[in-house]
Amino acid sequence: MEISAIALQGLQAADQQLDKAAASIASAASLSPDTAPADAVDLSAEMIALLAAKNAFAANLATLKVADDVQKSAIDLIA
Repeated sequence: MEISAIALQGLQAADQQLDKAAASIASAASLSPDTAPADAVDLSAEMIALLAAKNAFAANLATLKVADDVQKSAIDLIA
């Protein structure tokens, strides 16, 4: 599999993780005051998930940049 395809899959996974964490945080605002504590959202865990998604985005974007640089170098060597 090509490295850019792997990085794109990583970006999609990070996007899904970000969406899930954001939806959980948004649902915390809609909880009623009489909601049981077991149903409450753990905001610290969701913030960690957001930071993990951010780091995954950064890592996969860096991988795409390196793949682009490698392809440019290969084209320069061939030409």
